[in-house]
Amino acid sequence: MSDRDSDGILDLNQLRSFLAVHRAGSITAGARLIGLSQPTVTTQLQALERRLGYRLFDRLPRGVAATAAAIELAARVAGPLDALGSVEGDSAPVRPVTQPPVRIAGPAEMLAVQALPVLAPLIARGVRLNVTAGLSEDLVAGLRAGHYDLVVSTVRPRGRAVVAEALVDEEFVLIAAPAIAARIDLARLRSEGPAALAGVPLASYAADLPILRRYWRHVFGVRLIAEAAVVVPDLRAVAAVVAAGGGISVLPRYLCAPQLATGALVALLDPDDPPINTGFLVRRLGTTARPHIDLVHEHLRAARNEW
Repeated sequence: MSDRDSDGILDLNQLRSFLAVHRAGSITAGARLIGLSQPTVTTQLQALERRLGYRLFDRLPRGVAATAAAIELAARVAGPLDALGSVEGDSAPVRPVTQPPVRIAGPAEMLAVQALPVLAPLIARGVRLNVTAGLSEDLVAGLRAGHYDLVVSTVRPRGRAVVAEALVDEEFVLIAAPAIAARIDLARLRSEGPAALAGVPLASYAADLPILRRYWRHVFGVRLIAEAAVVVPDLRAVAAVVAAGGGISVLPRYLCAPQLATGALVALLDPDDPPINTGFLVRRLGTTARPHIDLVHEHLRAARNEW
């Protein structure tokens, strides 16, 4: 018996079984979804793989992981199969499986200001999100351990268990409230550097002033030796303190762009080469196929040009 129908068209039952397994993330769940036995679905998948000439799924201890070829195939056949199922009446259409929440983690400010507004429209499409904020190193470790599905990280992770792609570049800007900026000799700041800031309070999200130290080193070429007047582990709170006249700080431009636009905050310098930090979108390799994870992943990637 040939692996193709007599007219060369791929077998629809095999494609239905493939799509069900791809959506469910396991052969057993996929078989249950379309009312077939697990051995039948396994046989159909094997026949489809022989027919196509490439592997569709990697078998895992629990479930299956779609190959790149399977993800591409699913994108091509899902719409036509769902449309066909809706008009066949008595045939059981491949229906989407209720997906568990997508577990996404990252810096609180980047998630709140950039990622979550992009993902909000997916809620109407049935996507659920479970969001965790924290430090990048800890979150990437949690991703490796299986606690998260996707992580937005401000450091590039190492190792083969995860794959990272550049998502957004954060440009850092030295900011102050207008009243504080009026007391600073900005011409002297541009010509002499941080000596013009002597006595001005600093606000930071950590006691060791990581963003401020990086700015001082990159823009002024000197080491910052100082203590913060305000330490609060939330960059949005730092922005609020600075806008209220509590001192100066260095923040990602995306975070304070609205205040800069309205004049609530002022950029004290506009260097030709501002310090930049890259945020990465990180995912584990070899995980069970989940359409909603793929959907969140693709929406974040598509938003890169808007940030």
